[in-house]
Amino acid sequence: MSEAWPEIAAAILDWRMLAACLATMVAGIMRGYAGFGTAVILAPIFATLWGTREGVPVMLLMELLITIQLAPRAWHEADRRVVLPLGGSALATMPFGTYALFVLDQDTLRRIIGGFVLVFGFALMSGWRYRGARPLWLNMAIGGVAGLLKGATGISGPPVILYLLSGSEEAKRHRANLILFFAIIAVTSVLGPIVLGLIDLTALARLAVVLPVMFVSVPMGVRAFHVVPQRFYKPFAMAVLVTAGGIALFA
Repeated sequence: MSEAWPEIAAAILDWRMLAACLATMVAGIMRGYAGFGTAVILAPIFATLWGTREGVPVMLLMELLITIQLAPRAWHEADRRVVLPLGGSALATMPFGTYALFVLDQDTLRRIIGGFVLVFGFALMSGWRYRGARPLWLNMAIGGVAGLLKGATGISGPPVILYLLSGSEEAKRHRANLILFFAIIAVTSVLGPIVLGLIDLTALARLAVVLPVMFVSVPMGVRAFHVVPQRFYKPFAMAVLVTAGGIALFA
């Protein structure tokens, strides 16, 4: 145990930890405001700073803990007829994605994450949404794709976000749907990295540093949701997503 402390100290007393804390603050505000943002911002940045196998598990642990803050209220406000099949299918396919995280080349996977975030950012910016019906089979298909992505990259949100934001529901319902979906898959998403040995003392030390930043930032975003006009959110979100994706893709 004592032999590991120098390595742990070097991991947290580093400029990359400061960059991780700044990214975590932005992601926390975005998560509190919109109900999503933790993974799509932090997965590419943490993967760039620490590598995919070290960065993604830290993000998954933080996603699990932060969900506890938001999930209880979302359960009552969300459309569970749609969200529960999405979440159930994601749980079924997630282990296959986790296996890919373990076996794929880290640089290749990091660039895949970056490119995926860029495509999602531009799609969201364009205003494109799925406009059709939401039958059970389609809910399960979208959830299955999201589960694969969650296991491999830590990011499950893009297909689900574009899908759920297609409806005519008010912003409050959209936000609750996203929070509940992420809550369903949060617990299972950390099991794969634990079984594969990707969560070690260094990962827990990094989590101990960034988690308080996230806990402070999420309530700031929640307050902003009730105060800041929603038209200001979209340009901010687009800039953040494009920046995060570009860093992972081209770093």
